[in-house]
Amino acid sequence: MKKIGFIGTGVMGGALARAVAKKVSGDGLVLSNLPSTLSEELAKELGCVSADNKTVAESCDFIFLAVKPNVIRSVIAETAPTLKARKDRFVVVSVAAGITIQTVKEEFGFELPVIRIMPNTPALCGSGVILAAFDGVTDGEKAEFFSYLSEAGVCDDVGEKMIETAGTLTGCGPAFAFVIMQALADGAVAVGVDRAHAVKYAELTIEGAAKLALQTGKHLEKLKDEVCSPGGSTIEGVYAMEQAGVRAAMIDAVIASYEKNLKLGKK
Repeated sequence: MKKIGFIGTGVMGGALARAVAKKVSGDGLVLSNLPSTLSEELAKELGCVSADNKTVAESCDFIFLAVKPNVIRSVIAETAPTLKARKDRFVVVSVAAGITIQTVKEEFGFELPVIRIMPNTPALCGSGVILAAFDGVTDGEKAEFFSYLSEAGVCDDVGEKMIETAGTLTGCGPAFAFVIMQALADGAVAVGVDRAHAVKYAELTIEGAAKLALQTGKHLEKLKDEVCSPGGSTIEGVYAMEQAGVRAAMIDAVIASYEKNLKLGKK
């Protein structure tokens, strides 16, 4: 059994580690974090091992660098000597937004197999989207990687260009969806619904709409039209949304996030 290691067990690293823990147990899963209390608490919860970055680098077969873009270069600098000294096979998995595979390799300063992924926070509940790109990774390692993360949600091999583009939608999109849900709930409160029910119904409505779209495969415009009766209340609400520029605002949000990701990668 391969040994999986995580450097970084914050929100995203912790979510992925929880998914991997359903496939790998005990000393097969090694967690590291600063402060160490986070990795120690998570290791206790998952029944695995808490250690330091050097231990992860020298002992694990898949090494997740689940850290922020402004931290990954220092983590690479710390672990590079240990990894370069290894004689056995290992794969580095970068989770840092905006950081290309080429940048990861340049920072390490030697040739190594790298997987770059863009997960999103719904991985916390097993409904995430994990976009992946591979470089120097064998077909067997790719299959193992997908197996380890299968409990986190849908994993797609999309190539690096799609990570930069589609990854903006999947990575930032949950935040946009939460804004929409909160706004829908606020509207319900405005017409007399109590806050608790307004929030619950907004969440269930968005969840149900997403499931309907996924299961039917119908065009989103067609699904929208099926709700809008002639002269009815729904089309009146859609008209209000169009007047307010909601559609344009959502497009602008994705573009703005994409451009920010590009800037993060250049820092």
